[in-house]
Amino acid sequence: MRQTAQTLQAFYQTRLGRLAAQAAQARLRAAWDGFGGLDVLGIGYPQPYLEPFAKAARRCVLAMPQEQGALSWDLGQGNVVLLSEQARLPLMDNVFDRVLIAHGLEESDCPQRLLREVWRVMAPEGRLIVLVANRAGLWARSEAQPFGHGRPYSRGQLAELLRGAALEPLASARVLFAPPWDWPLMLALAPRLEELGAALALPLGGVLLMEAIKRQQISPDPGLRRPARERGLKPA
Repeated sequence: MRQTAQTLQAFYQTRLGRLAAQAAQARLRAAWDGFGGLDVLGIGYPQPYLEPFAKAARRCVLAMPQEQGALSWDLGQGNVVLLSEQARLPLMDNVFDRVLIAHGLEESDCPQRLLREVWRVMAPEGRLIVLVANRAGLWARSEAQPFGHGRPYSRGQLAELLRGAALEPLASARVLFAPPWDWPLMLALAPRLEELGAALALPLGGVLLMEAIKRQQISPDPGLRRPARERGLKPA
């Protein structure tokens, strides 16, 4: 059973949740340098990661899967969240310059079709960052927080999934090197552990981020077409 939007919201209000959001935000900021004047799409439950940047975007839309449910998010001009089917986004083709998927793939029953829908709505040469639980990390082994649910991915598995959806992997990074323990001492050490893990390129970070680009010259897989009805990441 997929986690609900309320469960995810409650997690990101905890100290561990804020730690996860801040660690990934630093990578997003370094990779994309903000969203000024761009059209941005978030899929799954990406609000905690997009929050510092979304108001600078020309347009920001969040698509949350109907199995998860949705919570409204007002950026000053009304709600920007919509509830949608995983493999059928109610959005036009070739629109979004940047797409972030968080808590979108691990519990999806059709991750490849979801990514093909993302390819469809992305602008040519648009950029995507997927944020998933790292198969080798401790966070994937703890069901007390959201990254312990669903299917975690290795870097190779995620790259293969993206290529299968005609998205070319460009770079990847891991974050959350501190264990998922809500202990004051561990939380105090977390910033230092993040620095150490990144410097040593350790494979044990709890969360894996991978950036990919939409290449128009890559032919889509006919079997996955839409149903009828300075970088903060390291080179992949």
